[in-house]
Formats: sequence, C-alpha cells, structure tokens
Amino acid sequence: MAQVLELQFETTEGKTSTISIDAPRQDVTAEEIQQAMETIITANVFEVQAGAFVGMKGARIVDRQVSPFELDIV
Repeated sequence: MAQVLELQFETTEGKTSTISIDAPRQDVTAEEIQQAMETIITANVFEVQAGAFVGMKGARIVDRQVSPFELDIV
C-alpha cells in the first residue's frame, strides 16, 4: 500500500494548494508536520498560480492500494 502525506496550504488568493510527499515516515508526528508547514510558509519559497502560501489548512496521510489484473496480452 502506497502512502502520501498531503500538506494543504491557504494561498494569498484564498485558495487551497497541496504539496504531496511520497512515502512519509511511519512515525511522523503532528508537531513535526506543523513545524515543517510553518517553515515552508515563513521561507516563502513556493508560489503557485493562486499566490504564495500564507496559512495552514490541514495535513493528511492518504493510503492507496493498487490491485492489478492479470491479463493474457498477446
């Protein structure tokens, strides 16, 4: 099962922008995530079409399970 950590930020235009991080540490804490998000906002190194990141909206781990079909391909 693949996991992705999604960090959701509010932009200067009031929209939501998401940064996705593949394969996050299993033991990552809410405090570490919040600190990382605050650092990203303070550093102001990302700017998307909807403007710069100005606030935190949320964070979540997304689990994805892929189940391929076995096909007889000739």
